[in-house]
Amino acid sequence: MFSSIEEVIERLAAQRYICDRRVATVVYLATQLEKPILIEGPAGVGKTELAKVISGALGLDLIRLQCYEGLDEAKSLYEWEYAKQLLYTQILKDKIGEIIAGTDTLSAAVERIARQDNVFFSDRFILPRPLLQSITSPRRTVLLIDEVDKSDSEFEAFLLEVLSDFTVSVPEIGTVRANQIPIVVLTSNNAREMSDALKRRCLHLYIDYPSAEQELEIVRLKVPDIHADLSAQVVAVVRKIREIDLKKSPSISETLDWARTLTVLNADHLDEALVNDTMSVILKYEGDIRKAQDELRDFLRSAKPPEKEKEQGSEAPEAKKGMLH
Repeated sequence: MFSSIEEVIERLAAQRYICDRRVATVVYLATQLEKPILIEGPAGVGKTELAKVISGALGLDLIRLQCYEGLDEAKSLYEWEYAKQLLYTQILKDKIGEIIAGTDTLSAAVERIARQDNVFFSDRFILPRPLLQSITSPRRTVLLIDEVDKSDSEFEAFLLEVLSDFTVSVPEIGTVRANQIPIVVLTSNNAREMSDALKRRCLHLYIDYPSAEQELEIVRLKVPDIHADLSAQVVAVVRKIREIDLKKSPSISETLDWARTLTVLNADHLDEALVNDTMSVILKYEGDIRKAQDELRDFLRSAKPPEKEKEQGSEAPEAKKGMLH
């Protein structure tokens, strides 16, 4: 486990994840207090990635439960393999005959078969799902419950029971207790408000869009081949777009996708045509694209590439310090 907050920052950085002290503090406390982390914030700001890098930094297996509407206990905890149980019954038919041989009544035969319940009702017929996998794992794991806000309130109530003492009840075999308490990370995009009961059991962490300096650092770390000037321009344009009232603002993941796209296109600076051609990488709705293009027109024209400025030679010194540079 982590021995200090500083170690959290260092080991996550080794996993190519840049975090501030606030995030590192929550991660450190979660491992020391054995409490789940509920991470909220806009989509694409690194909530899921944080769970992945925690598992990588600690060398633990990551078990992921993707939440969705209609998710229930059976799909998240375990499934009973009835077909396998029936196959065992067919194979052991002759043995069953030997077991009940010599009995005079039906009740006596049933009594003898009942003594063999552990053969037909055991964990060999259980197909574990993520929650049971993390609880029964012999090693500590990182359990990622992703987009928990998409699940129903009934499933959230079931989660409360599991997260309280990491004990689950399996009717066929009884109560199952955790071998090792997992490091639990729940993520939410705020599709609906989480209950006070769930928040009370978790350490809360809100991850917002990074600062300009941090986002630039992330882009240069994740896309090392990008031109230095281009990376600054990309961050500046994305942050300008976030100021516009859009249906979905671009997240850090879209910033990285755009940076990779421009690198593939061998771009070394942004211009209006290039931005318009690649706008669909960072914006996913046509209405948002059109609105952004209108808002960015003057913003982009105010910054000309250095090569053109040098060739024209007529630009005032102030023009060389365009908004993108």
